[in-house]
Amino acid sequence: MSVKTARTRTMSRILATVLMASALTGCSLMELTRDCDGTEARVTEVGALGILDSRPDRATVTRGSEEDAPHCSADSGDVVVSTTRTYAFPGTRAEVAAHYRAAARQDGWRPDPEAEPGELSFVKGDMYLWVDFISTGYGLTVVSYE
Repeated sequence: MSVKTARTRTMSRILATVLMASALTGCSLMELTRDCDGTEARVTEVGALGILDSRPDRATVTRGSEEDAPHCSADSGDVVVSTTRTYAFPGTRAEVAAHYRAAARQDGWRPDPEAEPGELSFVKGDMYLWVDFISTGYGLTVVSYE
């Protein structure tokens, strides 16, 4: 067997393996090349969500939080539009949770049925809202998987 034939067989096997793996996982080679082109309207929509400006009394936007503008990121074929707001809050977690349960419901969000116990997470269409607690307050993150 010549070196050229061996290389051809090796490349054929690699290509066959990649194609089989992509078929078995449901991932195509085209999906791996997806990027943020055409997501501008979605980025604007996510950034304009009213829930991001909803907060309990005494909560204040933390310094630098306003810099986390809505944006799109693409990694290994996953295209994600997201934004985060961070608030300082001198109250309790229970106050924050009560506020967002009511505000989310009024804004058309529903509790995320796949949330882990103790996780404050909501779903609206193809968007997810998480409330995460930090030492000085809490953060809101909205994510949309494109």
